Amino acid sequence: MSKHYRKAMEELQVELVRLQRGLRSSGKRLLVIFEGRDAAGKGGTIKAITESLDTRDYRIAALGKPSEAETTQWYFQRYVAHLPSAGEFVLFDRSWYNRAVVEPAMGFCSQQEYEAFLEAVPTFEKLLTDDGIVLLKYWLAVDQAEQEVRFAERADDPLKRWKLSPVDLVARQKYAEMGKLRNVMIERTHTVNAPWFVVDFNDQKRGRINLIRHLLQQVPFDDKPISDVKLPRLKGKPKTEHVTDKAVLVPDTF
Repeated sequence: MSKHYRKAMEELQVELVRLQRGLRSSGKRLLVIFEGRDAAGKGGTIKAITESLDTRDYRIAALGKPSEAETTQWYFQRYVAHLPSAGEFVLFDRSWYNRAVVEPAMGFCSQQEYEAFLEAVPTFEKLLTDDGIVLLKYWLAVDQAEQEVRFAERADDPLKRWKLSPVDLVARQKYAEMGKLRNVMIERTHTVNAPWFVVDFNDQKRGRINLIRHLLQQVPFDDKPISDVKLPRLKGKPKTEHVTDKAVLVPDTF
């Protein structure tokens, strides 16, 4: 699987570069929302997608807890600031859909706020797509047993423990409740202009491949191959870099 995965990802990353080039030349705006349970694989998938992209033309929006001022704003206001400009690709690592699953499950919003959100979001998203934004919404699905394996891996690995927030630990006990909320969310916000796509992420590598392939199929882009670049002959001999002694040289410790 690893060899096949690496080969498939290399091919897909070339296609993603072509997609980004097509967005830049056409001025299209692409917004992709990644939702799913904790440890489903949202962050890893976003890293795989952006690994070879030009950093100037994509952004990752991973908003934290709203500030005191933001809690007094129109709910969608802080998300609007992160919408894509012409030629830009924006990836939301969680989004306004926090209010559909996480917030009601954790008691972070009122029933009235929850219902108002479900009523408003189809209209909000239609405004985005009517304005020309290409909007894709993915739910990364993972069974509870597999989720528990990933939680244990994070707990054991010092490099991954930061991924286990206090909210994650509480939400871990609410698997069934959050599943019901997810189903209501999809039923209420799955529309013709902004449908939901569910991807099986019990196998993260397979899930990434399937999601990226699907994403590429949803956005028409220039199918011209990436042109070869021929470097002209360098004049003279290669030079050694000599930096002024005013700077401090970092010692070689490797």
